[in-house]
Amino acid sequence: MFPIYKKELQSFFYTPFAYAMAALFMLLFTLPLASAISNMNGTNTLHFSFTEMFYSVILYFIFLLPILTMRTFADERKNGTEVLLMTSPVSVAKIVIAKFLANLTVYLFMLVCTLFFPIITAIKGHVVISQLICAYIGIFCWGAMYIALGMLISSFTENSIIAAIIGEVIMFILLFVDNFANSGFISQFPKLQSILYSFAAQPRFAYFSEGFIRLSDLVFFGSAVIVLLSWTFISIEKRRWNRG
Repeated sequence: MFPIYKKELQSFFYTPFAYAMAALFMLLFTLPLASAISNMNGTNTLHFSFTEMFYSVILYFIFLLPILTMRTFADERKNGTEVLLMTSPVSVAKIVIAKFLANLTVYLFMLVCTLFFPIITAIKGHVVISQLICAYIGIFCWGAMYIALGMLISSFTENSIIAAIIGEVIMFILLFVDNFANSGFISQFPKLQSILYSFAAQPRFAYFSEGFIRLSDLVFFGSAVIVLLSWTFISIEKRRWNRG
Protein backbone atom coordinates (compact mmCIF):
# COMPACT_ATOMS: atom_id res chain seq x y z
CA MET A 1 0.00 0.00 0.00
CA PHE A 2 2.83 2.41 0.85
CA PRO A 3 4.35 2.32 -2.70
CA ILE A 4 0.99 3.43 -4.14
CA TYR A 5 0.69 6.14 -1.50
CA LYS A 6 4.23 7.30 -2.30
CA LYS A 7 3.54 7.24 -6.05
CA GLU A 8 0.41 9.36 -5.59
CA LEU A 9 2.26 11.90 -3.47
CA GLN A 10 5.03 12.13 -6.04
CA SER A 11 2.45 12.83 -8.75
CA PHE A 12 1.34 15.80 -6.64
CA PHE A 13 4.58 17.18 -5.21
CA TYR A 14 6.95 16.43 -8.10
CA THR A 15 4.78 18.66 -10.27
CA PRO A 16 3.49 22.22 -9.67
CA PHE A 17 0.02 20.83 -8.92
CA ALA A 18 0.16 20.65 -5.10
CA TYR A 19 1.93 24.00 -4.82
CA ALA A 20 -0.52 25.70 -7.17
CA MET A 21 -3.42 24.28 -5.16
CA ALA A 22 -1.85 25.49 -1.90
CA ALA A 23 -1.28 28.95 -3.39
CA LEU A 24 -4.88 29.14 -4.55
CA PHE A 25 -5.99 27.84 -1.16
CA MET A 26 -4.10 30.64 0.59
CA LEU A 27 -5.51 33.21 -1.83
CA LEU A 28 -9.01 32.16 -0.86
CA PHE A 29 -8.10 32.72 2.79
CA THR A 30 -6.60 36.12 1.99
CA LEU A 31 -9.82 37.56 0.58
CA PRO A 32 -12.06 37.20 3.69
CA LEU A 33 -9.14 38.10 5.97
CA ALA A 34 -8.49 41.32 4.05
CA SER A 35 -12.22 42.06 4.14
CA ALA A 36 -12.35 41.51 7.90
CA ILE A 37 -9.37 43.81 8.49
CA SER A 38 -10.83 46.53 6.28
CA ASN A 39 -14.07 46.41 8.28
CA MET A 40 -12.33 46.88 11.64
CA ASN A 41 -13.63 49.81 13.67
CA GLY A 42 -10.21 51.36 14.15
CA THR A 43 -9.24 49.66 17.41
CA ASN A 44 -5.57 48.86 17.90
CA THR A 45 -6.11 45.21 18.77
CA LEU A 46 -7.42 42.70 16.28
CA HIS A 47 -9.73 40.02 17.63
CA PHE A 48 -10.36 37.09 15.30
CA SER A 49 -12.22 33.87 15.91
CA PHE A 50 -11.76 32.96 12.22
CA THR A 51 -15.33 31.64 12.30
CA GLU A 52 -16.55 33.94 9.54
CA MET A 53 -13.41 33.27 7.52
CA PHE A 54 -14.02 29.54 7.47
CA TYR A 55 -17.66 30.06 6.59
CA SER A 56 -16.62 32.24 3.65
CA VAL A 57 -13.90 29.90 2.45
CA ILE A 58 -15.92 26.70 2.72
CA LEU A 59 -17.93 27.69 -0.36
CA TYR A 60 -14.73 28.08 -2.40
CA PHE A 61 -13.62 24.60 -1.37
CA ILE A 62 -16.44 23.26 -3.53
CA PHE A 63 -14.40 24.29 -6.55
CA LEU A 64 -11.03 23.15 -5.21
CA LEU A 65 -11.61 19.67 -3.83
CA PRO A 66 -13.02 18.18 -7.07
CA ILE A 67 -9.88 19.46 -8.82
CA LEU A 68 -7.80 17.63 -6.21
CA THR A 69 -9.66 14.33 -6.57
CA MET A 70 -10.69 14.34 -10.24
CA ARG A 71 -7.57 12.48 -11.42
CA THR A 72 -7.62 9.80 -8.72
CA PHE A 73 -9.08 7.00 -10.85
CA ALA A 74 -10.15 8.80 -14.03
CA ASP A 75 -6.56 9.34 -15.20
CA GLU A 76 -5.65 5.73 -14.42
CA ARG A 77 -8.39 4.59 -16.77
CA LYS A 78 -7.65 7.23 -19.42
CA ASN A 79 -3.90 6.51 -19.51
CA GLY A 80 -4.39 2.74 -19.52
CA THR A 81 -2.57 2.24 -16.21
CA GLU A 82 -5.70 0.95 -14.49
CA VAL A 83 -4.99 -2.57 -15.78
CA LEU A 84 -1.54 -2.58 -14.20
CA LEU A 85 -3.00 -1.25 -10.96
CA MET A 86 -5.79 -3.82 -10.86
CA THR A 87 -3.43 -6.73 -11.59
CA SER A 88 -0.95 -5.72 -8.91
CA PRO A 89 -0.66 -7.87 -5.77
CA VAL A 90 -2.11 -5.01 -3.73
CA SER A 91 -5.81 -5.42 -2.95
CA VAL A 92 -8.39 -2.94 -4.24
CA ALA A 93 -9.17 -1.89 -0.68
CA LYS A 94 -5.53 -0.94 -0.07
CA ILE A 95 -5.39 0.91 -3.39
CA VAL A 96 -8.44 2.98 -2.44
CA ILE A 97 -7.09 3.70 1.04
CA ALA A 98 -3.63 4.63 -0.30
CA LYS A 99 -5.11 7.07 -2.81
CA PHE A 100 -7.39 8.53 -0.16
CA LEU A 101 -4.48 9.05 2.25
CA ALA A 102 -2.43 10.69 -0.52
CA ASN A 103 -5.24 13.13 -1.34
CA LEU A 104 -5.77 13.75 2.36
CA THR A 105 -2.04 14.46 2.81
CA VAL A 106 -2.14 17.09 0.06
CA TYR A 107 -5.23 18.61 1.65
CA LEU A 108 -3.50 18.67 5.03
CA PHE A 109 -0.49 20.36 3.41
CA MET A 110 -2.83 23.03 2.07
CA LEU A 111 -4.37 23.55 5.51
CA VAL A 112 -0.95 23.83 7.16
CA CYS A 113 -0.02 26.58 4.69
CA THR A 114 -2.99 28.64 5.88
CA LEU A 115 -1.64 28.68 9.46
CA PHE A 116 0.36 31.68 8.25
CA PHE A 117 -2.75 33.85 8.72
CA PRO A 118 -3.58 33.11 12.38
CA ILE A 119 0.12 33.34 13.25
CA ILE A 120 0.37 36.82 11.75
CA THR A 121 -2.91 37.80 13.41
CA ALA A 122 -1.68 36.53 16.79
CA ILE A 123 1.46 38.69 16.48
CA LYS A 124 -0.52 41.87 15.89
CA GLY A 125 -3.66 41.06 17.83
CA HIS A 126 -5.52 38.23 19.52
CA VAL A 127 -6.72 34.90 18.17
CA VAL A 128 -9.34 32.79 19.92
CA ILE A 129 -7.23 29.62 20.00
CA SER A 130 -9.99 27.22 21.05
CA GLN A 131 -12.22 28.26 18.16
CA LEU A 132 -9.30 28.19 15.75
CA ILE A 133 -8.32 24.62 16.68
CA CYS A 134 -11.91 23.40 16.50
CA ALA A 135 -12.42 25.16 13.16
CA TYR A 136 -9.37 23.46 11.69
CA ILE A 137 -10.51 20.07 13.00
CA GLY A 138 -13.94 20.68 11.51
CA ILE A 139 -12.66 21.78 8.12
CA PHE A 140 -10.29 18.80 8.04
CA CYS A 141 -13.18 16.40 8.72
CA TRP A 142 -15.36 18.20 6.19
CA GLY A 143 -12.61 18.04 3.58
CA ALA A 144 -11.95 14.36 4.24
CA MET A 145 -15.61 13.56 3.56
CA TYR A 146 -15.66 15.51 0.30
CA ILE A 147 -12.34 14.00 -0.81
CA ALA A 148 -13.88 10.55 -0.37
CA LEU A 149 -16.90 11.73 -2.36
CA GLY A 150 -14.67 13.11 -5.13
CA MET A 151 -12.80 9.81 -5.35
CA LEU A 152 -16.08 7.93 -5.70
CA ILE A 153 -17.12 10.17 -8.58
CA SER A 154 -13.70 9.80 -10.20
CA SER A 155 -14.14 6.01 -10.17
CA PHE A 156 -17.18 6.31 -12.46
CA THR A 157 -15.52 8.01 -15.46
CA GLU A 158 -12.26 8.20 -17.41
CA ASN A 159 -12.64 11.95 -18.02
CA SER A 160 -11.18 13.93 -15.12
CA ILE A 161 -12.90 17.15 -16.25
CA ILE A 162 -16.30 15.47 -16.12
CA ALA A 163 -15.43 14.05 -12.70
CA ALA A 164 -14.57 17.54 -11.47
CA ILE A 165 -17.77 19.10 -12.84
CA ILE A 166 -20.01 16.37 -11.41
CA GLY A 167 -18.17 16.62 -8.10
CA GLU A 168 -18.67 20.37 -7.92
CA VAL A 169 -22.39 20.06 -8.67
CA ILE A 170 -22.98 17.33 -6.08
CA MET A 171 -20.87 19.05 -3.42
CA PHE A 172 -22.65 22.34 -4.06
CA ILE A 173 -26.02 20.63 -3.63
CA LEU A 174 -24.93 18.90 -0.43
CA LEU A 175 -23.66 22.20 0.95
CA PHE A 176 -27.19 23.59 0.95
CA VAL A 177 -29.08 20.48 2.06
CA ASP A 178 -29.89 22.12 5.39
CA ASN A 179 -31.34 25.20 3.66
CA PHE A 180 -33.47 22.97 1.46
CA ALA A 181 -34.60 20.95 4.50
CA ASN A 182 -35.68 24.16 6.24
CA SER A 183 -37.63 25.44 3.23
CA GLY A 184 -41.36 26.04 3.58
CA PHE A 185 -42.32 23.13 1.33
CA ILE A 186 -40.11 20.50 3.01
CA SER A 187 -41.06 21.70 6.49
CA GLN A 188 -44.59 20.40 5.77
CA PHE A 189 -43.12 16.89 5.88
CA PRO A 190 -41.30 16.53 9.23
CA LYS A 191 -40.00 13.01 8.57
CA LEU A 192 -38.54 13.98 5.19
CA GLN A 193 -37.10 17.13 6.74
CA SER A 194 -35.47 15.07 9.48
CA ILE A 195 -33.94 12.67 6.93
CA LEU A 196 -32.56 15.49 4.78
CA TYR A 197 -31.20 17.34 7.78
CA SER A 198 -29.38 14.22 8.97
CA PHE A 199 -27.29 14.38 5.77
CA ALA A 200 -26.42 18.06 6.19
CA ALA A 201 -22.72 18.64 6.88
CA GLN A 202 -22.73 22.43 7.16
CA PRO A 203 -24.61 22.66 10.49
CA ARG A 204 -22.15 20.14 11.94
CA PHE A 205 -19.23 22.20 10.69
CA ALA A 206 -20.85 25.23 12.34
CA TYR A 207 -20.33 23.67 15.78
CA PHE A 208 -16.64 23.14 15.04
CA SER A 209 -16.16 26.71 13.82
CA GLU A 210 -17.79 28.05 16.99
CA GLY A 211 -15.40 26.11 19.20
CA PHE A 212 -17.37 22.96 19.98
CA ILE A 213 -16.39 19.36 19.27
CA ARG A 214 -19.27 16.91 19.48
CA LEU A 215 -18.82 13.16 19.27
CA SER A 216 -21.91 12.88 17.04
CA ASP A 217 -20.31 15.20 14.47
CA LEU A 218 -17.05 13.24 14.47
CA VAL A 219 -19.03 10.03 14.03
CA PHE A 220 -20.99 11.61 11.16
CA PHE A 221 -17.90 12.62 9.19
CA GLY A 222 -16.06 9.40 10.00
CA SER A 223 -19.03 7.26 8.96
CA ALA A 224 -19.47 9.27 5.75
CA VAL A 225 -15.81 8.71 4.82
CA ILE A 226 -16.08 4.96 5.46
CA VAL A 227 -19.30 4.63 3.46
CA LEU A 228 -17.99 6.64 0.50
CA LEU A 229 -14.69 4.74 0.41
CA SER A 230 -16.62 1.46 0.60
CA TRP A 231 -18.70 2.51 -2.41
CA THR A 232 -15.50 3.44 -4.24
CA PHE A 233 -14.10 -0.01 -3.44
CA ILE A 234 -17.27 -1.64 -4.81
CA SER A 235 -17.10 0.51 -7.96
CA ILE A 236 -13.47 -0.40 -8.67
CA GLU A 237 -13.94 -4.05 -7.71
CA LYS A 238 -16.90 -4.31 -10.08
CA ARG A 239 -14.80 -2.98 -12.94
CA ARG A 240 -12.06 -5.43 -12.02
CA TRP A 241 -14.39 -8.40 -12.23
CA ASN A 242 -16.01 -7.15 -15.45
CA ARG A 243 -12.58 -6.77 -16.99
CA GLY A 244 -11.70 -10.29 -15.93
